[in-house]
Amino acid sequence: MSSPISDALRYRHGTDLADLDTRGTPGFDGSKSDAEKALPELAPEMADLQEKLFAAGYTGSDRRLLLVLQGMDTSGKGGILRHAVGLLDPGGMRLKSFKKPTKEELSHDFLWRIERELPGPGEIGIFDRSHYEDVLVVKVHQLTDAAEIERRYDAINAFEQRLVDEGTVIVKCMLHISPETQKERLLARLDDPTKQWKFKPEDVDERGHWDAYQAAYATALEWCSTEAAPWHVVPSDRKWYRNWAIGQLLREHLAALDLDWPEPDYDIAEQRARLENEK
Repeated sequence: MSSPISDALRYRHGTDLADLDTRGTPGFDGSKSDAEKALPELAPEMADLQEKLFAAGYTGSDRRLLLVLQGMDTSGKGGILRHAVGLLDPGGMRLKSFKKPTKEELSHDFLWRIERELPGPGEIGIFDRSHYEDVLVVKVHQLTDAAEIERRYDAINAFEQRLVDEGTVIVKCMLHISPETQKERLLARLDDPTKQWKFKPEDVDERGHWDAYQAAYATALEWCSTEAAPWHVVPSDRKWYRNWAIGQLLREHLAALDLDWPEPDYDIAEQRARLENEK
């Protein structure tokens, strides 16, 4: 690793997404085999950091971490869950994959269903898609008016700032792929009987809105990458780099919490004596 991955991937305001190489490897100067070897080697450190976070939550801390994964179809959210997030203990995680809103969810403000799935103290939350769907899909397909979309950007910023103020570390990742790579991956699904179930005919229809989606992502990144909750743009044409980068982002943000094992709020010698002397 040539630099902190969070710095290498952090979105800079004014950046044109088209100028960011979807096959790039920011912060990494090794090969595919190097990355595939390095990722599982993070597991022991990740386990230690996660357990310290869990212990802190168990003993009263409000610290928690939320990983937000957004990207076009085939950008690799599932692969990240298997390879990078798979390094974590599922017992300390809360995973939510947001689908099309239900009738009940649509009867509330768009953040209502998000609030219900937030990680608790000491937990690591993973959002496979998120509240950003409501300024991406909704915007591209004009499912509400422009004034409501603009309101949502401000609502998202206020929501994320509140979470951070309450002790949540938010790690937002846009999985950046090219239309050519998406086409290759969709064709691969059609060619593989074990993956044909993933394909939906509407996936092809959505490709017709590619430019509109890129514009919607650009606006979301520009308006909602804040000091409290910055966006990271993760080149995702190379699966091995994408997985390594997300693993490193998780490790860096967990380490930055600088947690240690909580001090006991009882007299250790006294409790030892009680156990040794019990009949």
